[in-house]
This record gives sequence, C-alpha cells and structure tokens, in this order.
Amino acid sequence: MSHQTLETPDGPFTVVAEPDGTVLASGWTASLDDLLPLVHLGIRPSTVEPGEVGSAAEAVRAYYDGELGAVDAVSVRQRSGEFLEHAWEVLRAVPAGGPITYTEFAAKAGRPAAVRAAASACARNAAALFVPCHRVLRTDGTLGGFRWGVPVKCSLLTHESSGTSRAIRPPSGSP
Repeated sequence: MSHQTLETPDGPFTVVAEPDGTVLASGWTASLDDLLPLVHLGIRPSTVEPGEVGSAAEAVRAYYDGELGAVDAVSVRQRSGEFLEHAWEVLRAVPAGGPITYTEFAAKAGRPAAVRAAASACARNAAALFVPCHRVLRTDGTLGGFRWGVPVKCSLLTHESSGTSRAIRPPSGSP
C-alpha cells in the first residue's frame, strides 16, 4: 500500500491506495493516523509506505482543475454492512453541483425512513471526495457536519457549483 499527500486549495489531501490505485482512504489531512482507523479492519493494510498513488492523485488534480467528474472513475474499496456499502455506491452517483439532503439520500439508497442510517454512511465514509459525502445536506438545506471540517465542505460545494479551476500546488520540496 502507498500513501501520497497533495497540497490542495482546501489543505493537504492524503490518499491511501492499493498498488492498482484503488482508494482505501482519503481526506484533507497530512496524517496517516487520521486515515488508517477509518479503513475496515478486514482490509486495513499492515504497512503503508510513501509513494505515488497514480490515477487517484491524477483525479484529485483534475478535480481541482475543474474536471469535477475525474474522481468518479477512481476505484474505491470500503467494507461494512450491506446497507452502508450500498449507500456508498449511491453516493458515488450524486452529481457534482447537485447536492441532496439526507432524506433524499436515504430514499435513493432504498430506505426512505433510514435517514439516520444515511447520515451514518456519510460519517463512516473513509474515501472522502471519491465517495462524495460532502454533497449531502441537512433537510433544511444547511451544510451540517463533515469529518474534514465545514469550511472544506463549503469550499467543495462552491467549487462544484462554479465549475472553475482551483489548481493544486506541488508538495513542498517538489520542483
């Protein structure tokens, strides 16, 4: 397993990926200690080395450069119960610029009364950005919480609604 941190307009963004580029965890942090506990024990790697994460890093760069759908093609692997795994797949179908409410998310996941379970799917999502839980809002349309901070969630939603480029910088020490 490899991990790579990219400097984005929203702060450092780290991806933990398998050798084939499948994302296990990602988020706006430079610390593996923030990400590895999010990975299900059954698939959590015993060692993670610094290195390139290939298509995942390319997709993050493209996303911030205005290609909002670039993250959709990146493979993600998360494990949990049947509903959560299905809910994460449903989240991947929520389009950039078209946020939905937790109530709408629960309905799209096939369990309209399970609004709390839908919120739990967002809270337990290990692959932020690639599984866009930031696109889910409270029923009243307000932002609600986000593991990586409400300012990051607001920034992402603004970026997605404007579709403008917010190019990322290379990491410190890179040419």
